Amino acid sequence: MTSDNSDRLLYTLKSRGPLGTSPLARALGITEVGVRQHLAKLHGEGLVAFDDRAGEVGRPKRMWRLTAKGHGRFPDTHGDLTVSLIEGIRSVFGEAGLDRLIGARQKAIAATYRQALEPHADLGDRVGVLARLRTVEGYMAEFEMQGDGSFLLIENHCPICAAAKTCQGFCRSELELFQAAFGAGVSVTRQEHLLSEGRRCVYRIARLSSSDNEAGDRGLGHESMSPR
Repeated sequence: MTSDNSDRLLYTLKSRGPLGTSPLARALGITEVGVRQHLAKLHGEGLVAFDDRAGEVGRPKRMWRLTAKGHGRFPDTHGDLTVSLIEGIRSVFGEAGLDRLIGARQKAIAATYRQALEPHADLGDRVGVLARLRTVEGYMAEFEMQGDGSFLLIENHCPICAAAKTCQGFCRSELELFQAAFGAGVSVTRQEHLLSEGRRCVYRIARLSSSDNEAGDRGLGHESMSPR
């Protein structure tokens, strides 16, 4: 057994969620016997656990997943320091000051994303660019096209999880950040949320129809005529 294959197994469970022995063997390109050996080792180290799920026929199907310790192998980026800084900012400047800091961070990152997405007209290409950017930032991101022409941006890891748990504004900022990057003609909605008992964060990205855009324009027009 090699530590490389063990690491690949952990990565596969992190990125794909619970899997049986056969899918793991196919993903790693090794035998099921080899997978079982790695799983036994990782289970002994407390990095993986299993659930036996009832199948249609035969014995229950064993599905392997990461434990909390296993997820810890994909650490939060400077989590302790980040939490300490957030608490310090909140103590000195209050929630309003912390919100201003998050807003400034969001504005700067949104400008970077827009610049990277601007050369691409196709929505799929733009989502792909964003997925690559987020992967570089540590989010283990990927994307999938859906039958209705929309796309799912899937983030299998959150490198700012500790910060997000300490300050929910970071999660709100991420959603607003994506919306700002794609612009008014695209809708961005969160489908799964890591901090709401989800395994990962998933965002649905879709072009708005002409009727949606017209409704939005009417709404903006109505708002602009409202007394301030």
